[in-house]
Amino acid sequence: MSLIKLNAVSKYYESAGENVPALKDVDLKVEAGGFVAIMGPSGSGKSTLLNILGGLSHPSAGEFIVDGISIYGLKSEKLADFRREYIGFVFQAFQLIPYLTVMENVMLPLTIIRGLNGRQKELAAQVLDKVGLASKARRLPNQLSGGEQERVAIARALVNNPPIILADEPTGNLDSNTGNEIMALLEKLNADGQTIIMVTHNPENAAFARGTIYLKDGRIQG
Repeated sequence: MSLIKLNAVSKYYESAGENVPALKDVDLKVEAGGFVAIMGPSGSGKSTLLNILGGLSHPSAGEFIVDGISIYGLKSEKLADFRREYIGFVFQAFQLIPYLTVMENVMLPLTIIRGLNGRQKELAAQVLDKVGLASKARRLPNQLSGGEQERVAIARALVNNPPIILADEPTGNLDSNTGNEIMALLEKLNADGQTIIMVTHNPENAAFARGTIYLKDGRIQG
């Protein structure tokens, strides 16, 4: 059974009294442990699709299923539980809190999880080691390079052990060499079993994925 399934998903936005389509009848399956790149021109629906996959935007039509659960049939509190338990987000802009240390930034997703019995630092240390930043846990974000900040963002996405990582242009603010290092890290995480869905405009980044889908005018091409 596929971990992720989109069945005829459409999304419309209202503009000047008209429904403007952002996605049209999108069907998609992603197996557990998959690595899928989403490509397409600006305005093709990439960000809309990623928001739906992250439980952030209700589709106008169709069904989104994860692990056999129809996500948008859940009540709001259960939908929030889904995001916390299943999804790790990695953003282009890092979105680190500047006055918190690396360790504290990575620990943030754990603050709302009960039953950890003080293990937050232990779990954060484990993922920082995984992304190669164990020695910089006490530094502030502005004391890190751009690539290191992105590694912190990846560690934060991994810290509660979600089965799915959603990455939105994860190398967009990095030079090509540093970007390749980040892509190699994502590739390694995927080889270790992490399911990754990544929006990118860069064909070199997409080459790290096991499969690529192309969006144009809200539809998957091919």
